[in-house]
Amino acid sequence: MLIRTVELVKVTTQPGDYPPPLKGEVAFAGRSNVGKSSLLNRLFNRKIAYVSKNPGKTRSINFYLVNSEFYFVDLPGYGYAKVSKAERIHWKKLVEDYFENRWSLQMVFLLVDGRIPPQENDLMMVEWLKELRIPFTILLTKMDKVKPSDRKKVLDERKRVFEEYGEYTIIPTSAITGEGIDKVLDLIFTLFR
Repeated sequence: MLIRTVELVKVTTQPGDYPPPLKGEVAFAGRSNVGKSSLLNRLFNRKIAYVSKNPGKTRSINFYLVNSEFYFVDLPGYGYAKVSKAERIHWKKLVEDYFENRWSLQMVFLLVDGRIPPQENDLMMVEWLKELRIPFTILLTKMDKVKPSDRKKVLDERKRVFEEYGEYTIIPTSAITGEGIDKVLDLIFTLFR
């Protein structure tokens, strides 16, 4: 299946201020500067999510209506050092409310930078999603920047780290080359069939 239409329908910074649920939704979470907006644009096959050179720009929950049926939800990036403590607390409350009260959430795609070992914040997010019993899939981003000779070693190391938390699907991706994009879309469309 293809993404035929996509439209940004809601931008919110307030817990509970969400659009009416449709068939459901999938959310995208990850550290600031992990390439979330670039990956969303690649999935959409058009530039609609704002890509910034400065990390930490997404400070709201952004709802994209896809094919007039379901939402892709862009969550604010976490772990950005230059964000104030008050902003981090607000982010936590906003995302916490979304995770705990949005029954239409089908899956979280947790984006982790494939070039570096998972950071403490990434592992905390894994633990949090597990605790809340929210299904999630790990997307390793920026894999085009990993040397082909290092690729197997990098993938094995990432799998080893995440296996400590359970068995999860891990998909290597690249917004530049399109690697993994079809797998992610197939997984999403399977949820909404």
